[in-house]
Amino acid sequence: MPLLPRARGPLSAALIADLRGDAPLPDDAPAPGRPGSGDEELALWLLYELHHHGFDDAVAGGADHEWRPDLLAVRGDLERRLEQRWRERVAAADLPELPVGAEPADLARAFFAFCEADTGAESVARFVQREADEEQLAEVLRQRSIYHVKEQDAAMWTLPRLPDTTKAHLVTIAADEYGNGHPDDLHAQLWARGMRACGLDASYAAHVDGALPEVLEQNNLMSLLGLHRRLAPAALGHLAAFEVTSAVPSRRVVRGMERLGTPEPMVAYYREHMVADAVHEQLAVRDLVGSYVAEVPGSEPEIAFGAAVCLLAEAATATAVLEHVRRGAGETEASEDVA
Repeated sequence: MPLLPRARGPLSAALIADLRGDAPLPDDAPAPGRPGSGDEELALWLLYELHHHGFDDAVAGGADHEWRPDLLAVRGDLERRLEQRWRERVAAADLPELPVGAEPADLARAFFAFCEADTGAESVARFVQREADEEQLAEVLRQRSIYHVKEQDAAMWTLPRLPDTTKAHLVTIAADEYGNGHPDDLHAQLWARGMRACGLDASYAAHVDGALPEVLEQNNLMSLLGLHRRLAPAALGHLAAFEVTSAVPSRRVVRGMERLGTPEPMVAYYREHMVADAVHEQLAVRDLVGSYVAEVPGSEPEIAFGAAVCLLAEAATATAVLEHVRRGAGETEASEDVA
């Protein structure tokens, strides 16, 4: 289990103090710090992490906190703010709509076209391919690690909420993510081997203290969609869009890593995604999303919302990460111990 991170403002500080047993959370929890401080994003990440691994230095490892009503109330407030913010962002974005009631082939074509929408953001993968140096690449990997240590975990919370046919398709995709029965082949384990080969800390949540607010929010959105039954179609849309937009960027990252002479275990991680996600995108759109729409008519708008969240959150994260690495990471971990 990871250790509790450093606080970034009044709300995350109050939560960390409570989880450590230093001071109970006040009845009126502090308001989050200023926008962009990362306080709100870290606070929600902390509360979601109680449903994942917990924290070694929390009381009882956090196990007693997972379903505490006061913490759930704080989480609920943060979730409502997060969802409202992203409902507004998606509504304001110039994205196509998915047709309601279309034939499966037409829906699939529309979904693939949806994922080609221009969000206006520069590609991190293209940056790695063409211009990143070794330290810039290392910082990109640190930022990406917040997701890759979990991979598809958040999406799997939807499994018991799905029709049986859709369940089967989700498990088909997940089987590759979780190593097809071989623990050493879990994508999270492939990532860890790549990080260690690059001399970077591969332990779970090791890089949260340096994670940008946009990175934390992107990860929080996946947990939000996965944990709420009413948002299950949005979670499927998010997963499908993620798969559709993964293979080509992975190919660009491989080329960039080959240019830099990156250790083979990390190159192998992205090479695996070049192949796997090219297959997964078809399964996710035609089978996963297609079967759900067949079972739950009228779910297309929520599927589109989840897909839009995936595209727009990735765009926001890409912009933030590129600004961060180009100006020189203010708090890198270049001298960290190898895990």
